[in-house]
Amino acid sequence: MNINTTTGSITEAELGRTLIHEHVLAAYPGWYLDTRLPAPDRADAIARVTDAFQRLHAYGICSVVDPCPADLGRDVEFCAEVSQRSGVTLICTTGVYTEAQGIPYTFKHLPTEAIAEIYQREIEDGIGRTGIKAGLIKIATGDGVVSPYEQRMLTAAARAAKATGVPLLSHTENCSCGHDQIDIVTGEGVAAHRLLVGHSDGRDDHEYQASLAARGAYVGFDRFGLTVFNSDESRMKNLRQMIDAGYRDQVMVSQDSVNCWFGAVPGVGSAEDIARLLPNWTMTHLFERIFPALLAEGVSQGDLDAILLDNPRRFFSGSL
Repeated sequence: MNINTTTGSITEAELGRTLIHEHVLAAYPGWYLDTRLPAPDRADAIARVTDAFQRLHAYGICSVVDPCPADLGRDVEFCAEVSQRSGVTLICTTGVYTEAQGIPYTFKHLPTEAIAEIYQREIEDGIGRTGIKAGLIKIATGDGVVSPYEQRMLTAAARAAKATGVPLLSHTENCSCGHDQIDIVTGEGVAAHRLLVGHSDGRDDHEYQASLAARGAYVGFDRFGLTVFNSDESRMKNLRQMIDAGYRDQVMVSQDSVNCWFGAVPGVGSAEDIARLLPNWTMTHLFERIFPALLAEGVSQGDLDAILLDNPRRFFSGSL
């Protein structure tokens, strides 16, 4: 199966070593209302982000999934330019964010079938007038409960995934609702192994992580460096436990880093504030600190190669 990227289509064999969840840019809804933080200069932002992706490319990463939903500042032309300049293949998504943090008003007034059609068009025909096609679908649920709005968004996403054959990648809050996501997706006839339950490393909970894998889903250990939610030591311990429990082939890793913020993060501050608070929250943190520590603790290079190379390839191809 061919995979849509921001610069054309590739086969799963061409993916290479892949990070499953990093952001070229992000912007919370209404960011532009705070005029104290004007948008960064676009040319300067592209240059800075390209430099970050080139540093990542030097570690052997060939492809990156940017699962920015449509309502969090998605800019696929920006992504395409960064991909062309850096040499890293970028895969973008269709889909929307949580009800609490996204822009639900318009979609609340559309039937589920219309939303599924929008997703399918962005996969098959392209996003807007860009001609750039989404390679997978982003789904998202809030903390502890799936709202009726989110239920409809997930249902629409699952229907579009079934129609197009692309996989789904999710956002979860505080490691909750992963099983609800699996239930909704599989209830629409999509196999669990076509879903990656994201941010499942947000707390020290091996039982929860293993229970997702036991149902066939992929499990995202995708927030290394984002230590306000969980320590990296906890994440590494849980990742080792997943490998030891026989679930290595259902784990994917990333950092969920954001390389360019438009506006502030509500309740946190500017990009500079975030960098001071989380100095290791970068796309190269895994290679500079986490992987060396895991190797020292007994994880094999073969394990890391499988997680970075084989698992993303299988996820996109749909093979078990």
